[in-house]
Amino acid sequence: MYIPDIELQSKAAIRAYQEKEVLRLLGYLREFSPFYKAWFKKHDIVADQVQSLEAFSQIPPVTKEDLQEHNWEFLCVDKSKIAEYTTTSGTLGRPVIIALTEKDLQRLSYNEYISFCCADGTDSDIYQLMLTLDRQFMAGMAYYNGIRKLGAGVLRVGPGVPSMQWENIQRIQPTTIVGVPSFIVKLIAYAKEHHIDINQTSVKKAVCIGENIRNTDFSLNVLGKKITEQWNIKLYSTYASTEMQTAFTECRAGQGGHHHPELLYVELLDENNQPVAPGEEGEVTITTLGVEGMPLLRYKTGDICQYHYEACSCGRHTLRLSPVIGRKKQMIKYKGTTLYPPALFDLLNDMEDVKEFVVEVYSNELGTDEILLHLWPREESEEMDRKIKSYLQAKLRVIPQVRYTGQQDIMRMQFPENSRKPVKFVDNRS
Repeated sequence: MYIPDIELQSKAAIRAYQEKEVLRLLGYLREFSPFYKAWFKKHDIVADQVQSLEAFSQIPPVTKEDLQEHNWEFLCVDKSKIAEYTTTSGTLGRPVIIALTEKDLQRLSYNEYISFCCADGTDSDIYQLMLTLDRQFMAGMAYYNGIRKLGAGVLRVGPGVPSMQWENIQRIQPTTIVGVPSFIVKLIAYAKEHHIDINQTSVKKAVCIGENIRNTDFSLNVLGKKITEQWNIKLYSTYASTEMQTAFTECRAGQGGHHHPELLYVELLDENNQPVAPGEEGEVTITTLGVEGMPLLRYKTGDICQYHYEACSCGRHTLRLSPVIGRKKQMIKYKGTTLYPPALFDLLNDMEDVKEFVVEVYSNELGTDEILLHLWPREESEEMDRKIKSYLQAKLRVIPQVRYTGQQDIMRMQFPENSRKPVKFVDNRS
């Protein structure tokens, strides 16, 4: 299993390395980035006078809105050097274009290579990719290239269609699947229905993307338990975003996603842009290292996490991130309670009487948040309605609005045209 040397170094050595790379990036942006040239001027930052990470932390962070509004001003190279155009998913507004040079593509492959190594990947593995590799989706391309760099086999099956997934598992016998946890639950249900003994198949590992499988204490959440209580496979959680072009991936210890310090400088900041302590909630703020096309400096992702700094049993001394607690813009204030969508997802995933769901949030006439749960129940009856609402009241202490719907309508909501992953949260607030 390959571990980059920098990840085994002391915290002081990692910090010294990162300080050198961050200062190198500052010089690059000062020379080549139209956006950051203007940003430094606007905030009276003399880039070549910033000589430490302490001074660097005084530079005002950049937000997703800045990136959306000034997208092409972040480009540091001539368009003739761009090898690939990708976009963000657009979950929080207009999708952002992220342009990558050939050097950036090589960096991305390296990122996924060391991430799959972190998740116990070897060249003898065969990976089944249950996700899209088109629609300008960076992750699908990154996984594929990382697996190729690892020297492992790969099946590009794509998302959905449990029958086709199982046909490939039975014929080609992959060792590892890469997919969304809620879809893995559907795979298990399909296998039961069609008398497939999942624990006699070749699959021993699952790299889980797009949804949490753990609580913040790293214990398995409802989704994680639903998988492992039926399927004897090892789960590895990941967290990444298109903008950071880097992934945080769990090792076998399952104690958070490991930071790759050669690829990213990461801070967790509070509402006042001050660093939070280990174990406290903060907004993940990233500075990309080694990116040529569209590097980002102190970019606030909108994702709320916790971090931990104790050395891991795997030997790495790097920061570890918790599962995403929520997205800052998706925070719901409902009748005196603050909620993030992942907490609602966990609650709904635990309801045996609900097959699928979409959480909608909108503003009422007073301008406060209202929640509407679109639920596909196992059956529609007064007794089922009472059972579901009783459960919601017990867990939330209030009952959101509930609208029951059928499979076709819920699938239409979850997979709108051009979607790259299931939509479980719809924000219609004004």
